[in-house]
Amino acid sequence: MKKILIVDDDPYILMSLEFLMKKEGFSVFIARNGEEALQLLNQTVPDLVLLDIMMPDIDGFQICKIIKSDDKLKNAHVIFISAKTRDLDVKKGLDAGAAYYFTKPFSTRELTKKLKELLQ
Repeated sequence: MKKILIVDDDPYILMSLEFLMKKEGFSVFIARNGEEALQLLNQTVPDLVLLDIMMPDIDGFQICKIIKSDDKLKNAHVIFISAKTRDLDVKKGLDAGAAYYFTKPFSTRELTKKLKELLQ
C-alpha cells in the first residue's frame, strides 16, 4: 500500500484530502504544520507528500527542500497544493523539487489522476 503524507494547516482541507486518499486505497499520514511533517518524515518514508506552502512555522518550500536533500526521502514525490497562484511561486515550488503544483481551489479528479501517474 502506497503511503501519502498530507501537510496542511487547514483542518477542512486535511479532512477532505485524507478521506479522498483513503478512498483511493492509500495509507495516509497527517501533519498540521511543518514541525509535525518533519517529525513524521523522521519516522516514515512516504511515497508521496501533498504539501501546502503557507503554514505558521516552516513553509512548504523549506520542507520540500529538506525532503529532496535527504537521501532517505529524496525519492518521495512532492505535490504542492497552495493558494499561492503567481507564476513565481509555481516556479519556486517546481525548482524546490516538486513534481507538480496545484493551486487552490483544485480539482480532486485531476489531483487523483496525477497521484496515480506518479505512483505507478
